[in-house]
Amino acid sequence: MEATRRRTPHSANGKRAEEEEQTAQWGRAWEVDWFSLIGVIGLLCFAPFIVFYFVMACDQYQCSISQPLFELFRGDATLLSIWARAPSFTWTAAKIYAIWVAFQVFLYMCVPDFTHKFIPGYVGGVQDGARTPAGLINKYEINGLQCWLITHALWFLNAQYFHWFSPTIIFDNWIPLMWCMNILGYTVSTFAFIKAHYFPTNSEDCKFTGNVFYNYMMGIEFNPRIGQWFDFKLFFNGRPGIVAWTLINLSYMAKQQELYGHVTNSMILVNLLQAIYVLDFFWNEAWYLKTIDICHDHFGWYLGWGDCVWLPYLYTLQGLYLVYHPVQLSDAHALAVLLLGLVGYYIFRSTNHQKDLFRRTEGACTIWGRKPSYIECTYHSADGGLHHSKLMISGFWGVARHFNYTGDLMGSLAYCAACGFGHILPYFYIVYMTILLVHRCVRDEHRCSSKYGKDWKRYTDAVPYRLIPGVF
Repeated sequence: MEATRRRTPHSANGKRAEEEEQTAQWGRAWEVDWFSLIGVIGLLCFAPFIVFYFVMACDQYQCSISQPLFELFRGDATLLSIWARAPSFTWTAAKIYAIWVAFQVFLYMCVPDFTHKFIPGYVGGVQDGARTPAGLINKYEINGLQCWLITHALWFLNAQYFHWFSPTIIFDNWIPLMWCMNILGYTVSTFAFIKAHYFPTNSEDCKFTGNVFYNYMMGIEFNPRIGQWFDFKLFFNGRPGIVAWTLINLSYMAKQQELYGHVTNSMILVNLLQAIYVLDFFWNEAWYLKTIDICHDHFGWYLGWGDCVWLPYLYTLQGLYLVYHPVQLSDAHALAVLLLGLVGYYIFRSTNHQKDLFRRTEGACTIWGRKPSYIECTYHSADGGLHHSKLMISGFWGVARHFNYTGDLMGSLAYCAACGFGHILPYFYIVYMTILLVHRCVRDEHRCSSKYGKDWKRYTDAVPYRLIPGVF
């Protein structure tokens, strides 16, 4: 965990600091090994089919992920017959999605944040991002919470008074919408790829590995923008998919009410726990500017398509499952799920709060009632600047190096456990999040090791475990 301040790029004798010592690598890798390349090509080829398979399994097989495979094996179905039964692209879905994206662009670009003026403690409006590898600091208009509030206020007003559309509109068009989201995901990813080659926002923050597949998936430009304020990373990470996440769950809830005449406690739990996570994201959007997605990831298919398709479809599988299987949990089971989700959220938020507090005060604060301990480190940015960082080893950051991920995984497990134990499909999310966060641990630590060198070794000696003390 770090707090950073810049220092002069020259040493006392007038030479640049990187001439005196080996400069650490900062940011995404410049070269691609064969293992990474195979993984990249595999994801590019199979990720869209994974999304289709899970949604199709619910639509055609009551959320069984094994029955389609058994039918294919026995010859009772073919890939073509399964494909033919799936709803296709419709212009109705295209209009719905075009209006949705256009509305979110309008809120993002044309409605400056005013909620920070009257909501105590909320940080919105124009904020500085983290320093890029080239040494730049971008400005962002933080208005995600406002966008979420306006969107959901209109949703509830429509459901209660206006009746412009049915609250089940998302569920009723779910597979046709998937084709529309894929079109946008591939379009924006391809545009970002071409833009990086011919008219990048800042060429100094571009990275070309020499491998077209890796460049397309992981991105070339660090912060592609159109004009001064439309930032691809912040918009696609935090608008069409995440704002929609809670609306999708509400549509599932409305469909359950329509089909069965009541809403189950499991559906309420999924809506509540995931809404807490989404609201936390928007409440802390200014802090999000300092996270790995904005600070280190370049913008490519991984973020562009992933935020348009993977997030809204696979992060909401629990609610989709509960439309087909309206599980009513026992009071003890429901309470256990609620406690697991709330404790996980407390760990996730408290850990991140400690990091943010430590960074903002440069260590001049108290963590768990005492002054935090930390390790001083240095690194170089691409512009030759010498910078100092402090890696905290107190509080939750002294328990494990990524204890915020541990809390995140507890919350993820709670979403899945709310669906009972009748099918495997709802548990895809915890399996995926475990793989994602463990990989992110390894990826982040490799980057930090390159960035901080021997100072990172001192840090890992002081905090030896990544996620679970005594285990990993």
